[in-house]
Amino acid sequence: MSALTLRYAHAFASVAASSHLDTNAAQQQLRDFSETFAGSEELREVLMNPSIGGEQKLKVLDAIAGRIGMLAQVRNFLAVIMDHQRLAELDEILAEYHTVADEQAGMAEAEITSAHLLNDEDRAELEAQVAKLAGGRVRATYRQDPTLLGGAVVRIGSTVYDGSLRGQFQQLKQRLVSA
Repeated sequence: MSALTLRYAHAFASVAASSHLDTNAAQQQLRDFSETFAGSEELREVLMNPSIGGEQKLKVLDAIAGRIGMLAQVRNFLAVIMDHQRLAELDEILAEYHTVADEQAGMAEAEITSAHLLNDEDRAELEAQVAKLAGGRVRATYRQDPTLLGGAVVRIGSTVYDGSLRGQFQQLKQRLVSA
């Protein structure tokens, strides 16, 4: 991520916080616009063409904003990005904003890999334990890896907590070899 994308992401996060926006709704609207922008060659040609005036581009943006019921702050943010000719970096800005919004909300991303599929009760219990480790709320994604034999491996950011049988066996092997 560049310093520029960080600056835009933090600026929008400040606007969202001061306006008490629903960050989930704002993120969804930004994703919807980004998907529309990425999926329409005509829209990209119009919004990124330097020979088309800013007022015409704003009319196109307003038409899209009206169709999807876009929040005024989201529309204004997109207008600024468009005016500063940063639409090509939109996905990077949105990814960084997602990270900043999660940090402000005390939300951590956790990747949980287990040996077997977990039922809802086990997932809820595991997420509660992971939330304690993370010091806040977590958004968990799950994967399955039968080579773990049992237990789970949890990754929160760059920290890995290995509670798998495979990991425990490896630790035991290291202790026996070094003894």
